[in-house]
Amino acid sequence: MRIKWYGTATLLIESGDERILIDPYLKKYNPKLFQVPLDEARSAQGIFITHPHLDHFADIDAFTEGTSTPVFVSEGGITRAEENGLNTDHMIACGPNEEIRLGRFIVHTYQSKHCVFDAPTVLRVTFAPRTWLRAKDAVAFLNGARRYKLLGNDIYALHISDGEKSVTVLGSAGMDEDVMYPQESDLLVFPYQGRSRMHRYMIGFLKAFRPKAVMADHFDDAFPPLTHREDLKKFAPTVQKILPNAAAILPQEGEWYEI
Repeated sequence: MRIKWYGTATLLIESGDERILIDPYLKKYNPKLFQVPLDEARSAQGIFITHPHLDHFADIDAFTEGTSTPVFVSEGGITRAEENGLNTDHMIACGPNEEIRLGRFIVHTYQSKHCVFDAPTVLRVTFAPRTWLRAKDAVAFLNGARRYKLLGNDIYALHISDGEKSVTVLGSAGMDEDVMYPQESDLLVFPYQGRSRMHRYMIGFLKAFRPKAVMADHFDDAFPPLTHREDLKKFAPTVQKILPNAAAILPQEGEWYEI
């Protein structure tokens, strides 16, 4: 099994000649970022949405155009799709605690939570000079994001296995304390954005999941001026401190990594 990060939260996972795509997004708010090769992304046999926020779901039509690829998403996601005029013909509603088999892939869904932005993060963004210098861009993104608010708690962690290797994907850096998440996956994909001192915040996840390797994602500047590329200097040292035998991966967009 291997994995490719396309930027933001978009992942392509491959086992043999089969692929699944997770949280596809075209990054229209920052076209300077790496652009997703649509032909490759459309080669997936299934698409999974961890939660129906704009940057995980709003571009789904571009990724399913000309295909009959099933899209697995929450009931709330389908409602949001209908409200925003997206094609729902191939969307399949899924909830937490489900097992979905797609070719050689087995995908388990777990109830999760969205990262709650802390006060230092909110204050930093609110009072940053570039926020006010590019206020028009900030408002455009916020208006778009409002159309894709979560309906209830429709956000999932995904545990994906091909029978030999496994990867756990968090769409946002949150956990439900009442859920027993899978431990010792071969890889944990952790979204490294949304909190100040993210390396410290990550420690609880490392202890809960105890993976063999950790890959950061969602750390790019996808929504300027409200975001910036996160500082990853403390990511690998934190992984090594908490899980000395685990690998820490800082992926480059568009490159394959073996799981």
